Amino acid sequence: MTELRGVGIGLGVAQGPVARMAEPSPAPDDAPSTLSPDEEIARVREAVAAVARELEARGAAAGGLAREVLEAQAMMAEDPSLDAEVETRVNAGKTGEFAVYAAFASFRDTLAAMGGYLGERAADLDDVAQRVIARLRGLPAPGVPDPGHPFVLVAKDLAPADTALLDLDKVLALITTDGGPTSHTAILAREKSIVAIVGAAAAKDLVDGETVIVDAAKGVVTTSPTAEELAQAQHRADARAAAASAPLTPGALKDGTAVPLLANLGKPGGAAEAVELGAEGVGLFRTEFLFLSATNAPTVEEQTKAYTELLQAFPGKKVVVRALDAGADKPLAFLNDAHEDNPALGLRGLRALRASEDILREQLTALANADAASDADLWVMAPMVANVEETTYFVELAKEYGIKTAGVMVEIPSAALMAQKVLAIADFASIGTNDLTQYTMAADRLLGSVASFQDPWHPAVLQLIKATADGGKANGKPVGICGEAAADPLLAVVLVGIGATSLSMAPTALADVRASLLQHDLDDARRIAEAALAADDAASARAAAQAAAQNAA
Repeated sequence: MTELRGVGIGLGVAQGPVARMAEPSPAPDDAPSTLSPDEEIARVREAVAAVARELEARGAAAGGLAREVLEAQAMMAEDPSLDAEVETRVNAGKTGEFAVYAAFASFRDTLAAMGGYLGERAADLDDVAQRVIARLRGLPAPGVPDPGHPFVLVAKDLAPADTALLDLDKVLALITTDGGPTSHTAILAREKSIVAIVGAAAAKDLVDGETVIVDAAKGVVTTSPTAEELAQAQHRADARAAAASAPLTPGALKDGTAVPLLANLGKPGGAAEAVELGAEGVGLFRTEFLFLSATNAPTVEEQTKAYTELLQAFPGKKVVVRALDAGADKPLAFLNDAHEDNPALGLRGLRALRASEDILREQLTALANADAASDADLWVMAPMVANVEETTYFVELAKEYGIKTAGVMVEIPSAALMAQKVLAIADFASIGTNDLTQYTMAADRLLGSVASFQDPWHPAVLQLIKATADGGKANGKPVGICGEAAADPLLAVVLVGIGATSLSMAPTALADVRASLLQHDLDDARRIAEAALAADDAASARAAAQAAAQNAA
């Protein structure tokens, strides 16, 4: 038996034979074309169009977050700038295959250097290029293998197009050698409730057909398991399935301490599923969907309609709406079109809204209108708040428009360190662990080369969360968590032990987190949190928490 370690997604456990994802096709040779430039260009455009339509079809079939990701890929495939780059190379005598390879690689390198949202798109460009080249060669598109039986999929990483349409009757679990807990693969795996371990570098040595146990709760892949280990894993899988089908209950610890479990949503249309999966409200509603596809800011009427639809889905429940969080990885031409060498540290979040205050005022007007038209308990928060002055500015402006509960996102370490003063003014705080980790560790959360630093388990991040929670306690103000960290079942216990008063996550993560909280009382949670806080790094914090949790059980 050998154990391979990575980052587990959720609490699931599965077993089965390995099937490896095929390696990417080799780069095309730089040989001269035997066709005319017009013929080559026509071939490429047909292939690009076909790939774009296939991505759109996959997105429509998958729905949810996957649809958004795949539609973005389809748009990239048909980008006019890419087409011009391909045409230039074809006119220089290159084949369509090599022209696509070189043009896409050039764009990929440019995007990767930008970092942020655009940097994340670099890996997606590689996938699009592979698909176009495969079509030009008359070969099947790269994709998930089909060995004819259920299997554990092992890959370097998965393109969104592959993750979106995984056949969950055949794919028992997913293991990737690359990626971290906030990678596209991890996020989509969590959304689809796939048992997954990401960043397990040693999994590159797994071979087709060998049986493994994938234990996401422990972040361990066991090779050559014994019959007893296989039976134990199956027993845990059966118990988890039974727990998932049990009647829904409010989030709470074993001693009855209430921990409201809320949903992160990006569109009003996700509300029904969130309620069905047991969400007690909304801890983060991202309003960017109204803005990102627009050339101009949406009107007050358009915003009011969307916000009213959301609020009416949660009568009597708390709904936390984040004001427009644009800039950096979500650029908007009508808000901030100035070039920034490091946009993650530039004019983004509340800073961008203050620079275009009319957009913020219109959004607050629409939210107040929607609040008046519903029975939900509306809370509104500002993104990327750095200091007390920004807190005062936003809270006073929100109150001016009739917003009863106005708070701040804590994503910048300065806000966490000043939490006692910030929360003397704000009605609440919500910690965005993705950005807080990024800024604490100086590691772009969308850049694969520093993914190992992007881990909310790091004690430095946990200390900042504790500072924020302590600031909330001193002022009698709630402090919730709405980053990906809240969806990690064991880390959720740690966060409650540190002092978080609510947890918000992707709706599909609610069942695992609910089950995890019910295993521990408040004293247990505090002891588990203390063990993690005392560690030296993310890996040892996770291990210390696991050991403390086992001792408490």
